[in-house]
Amino acid sequence: MGAGFFITGTDTGVGKTWFTSRVLESVSRTDRSVIGLKPIECGGRDDGRALQAACGINAADLDAINPLHFPEPISPAAVANRTIDLDALVRHVQTVSASYDLTLVEGAGGWLMPLDAHRTMGDLAAQIGYPVILVAANRLGVLNHVLLTLAAIRASECRCAGVFLNESAAPDPTDLSRTSNGETLRKICPELMIGQGDPGRFLEELG
Repeated sequence: MGAGFFITGTDTGVGKTWFTSRVLESVSRTDRSVIGLKPIECGGRDDGRALQAACGINAADLDAINPLHFPEPISPAAVANRTIDLDALVRHVQTVSASYDLTLVEGAGGWLMPLDAHRTMGDLAAQIGYPVILVAANRLGVLNHVLLTLAAIRASECRCAGVFLNESAAPDPTDLSRTSNGETLRKICPELMIGQGDPGRFLEELG
C-alpha cells in the first residue's frame, strides 16, 4: 500500500468531504496519481460522488470509491442485523490504493462513530494504518473538540499528522475565537501541523 492519509473529523458536518475534495483537486493537477476513498457512507452516496468528481478524468468507479453505503443518515450501529466486515474494507483499500501514488481515505462521522456495539470508525482507521488528518470547524468550542479527538486517536495507537481548521464550516464573522484557535493549538500541540485556508497547501506542508 502506497502513501496515504485517513481523514477524520471532530464531528459530522465539519467539512471532511470539502477538505478531501480540495486536496484531490490540487494533487490531480500535478504528476502524482491520487484517489479518494469513502469506505463507508451513511445517508446516500453524495460524499463518494464528490470525491469521484474531484479526482477528475482519472476517477475510479463509484463502487471502488465507496464500496459500502447505507440509505439511513444514522450510524451503522443504530441499524439492527447489520455486520460490517472491516477486514474486507481494509483489503479493498489496499487493492485500490496500489494503483495510485497517494490515497486519501475519508471516514464517516467522527473518530468514535459506532460501527456496531464494539467497533468504531477509529478501528477501521487503525487497521488501514495511514497517518490521520483531523478536520475541525474553526469556531468557538473547537479546542475542546480537537483535544478530545486527538486523545481518542492516540488511544487507538494511530498517529495524527495534522489538524486542519476549516473556515468554510464556521462562517460566523462575529466569532472571535476564529482568530485565536489556530495559534492556541500550535502552543498546545507543537508537534502537529495546524493548518487553515488552503487544503492543498496544507498537504504540501505536511510533506
